[in-house]
Amino acid sequence: MSTERLIICILVMAGTTYAIRVLPLVLFRREIKSPFVKSFLFYIPFACLAAMTFPEILTATDSYISAAIALIVASILAFWKRSLLTVALAACVTVLIVERILVFLPG
Repeated sequence: MSTERLIICILVMAGTTYAIRVLPLVLFRREIKSPFVKSFLFYIPFACLAAMTFPEILTATDSYISAAIALIVASILAFWKRSLLTVALAACVTVLIVERILVFLPG
């Protein structure tokens, strides 16, 4: 990924998550009492960030296989509530190991 594309992705993600958090403050004058609307507004930034990050995860490595395996490892560790650093390091190490294995496979 080029540096320009990375900067654009970061700016778009930051702007989107910021706008989604600020808009309810600007649009609604009274306190929001609906649990559905509260949960909807709470999870929108996470869903938006995930939708913008997911394609980059699969294209950041030399092969889709290593990216998919690292995504599975990271998802399992995140599900087990490991720290962000642990999840990120495990995903990076997984990519490194799988890429090295794929080099030696015929095909």
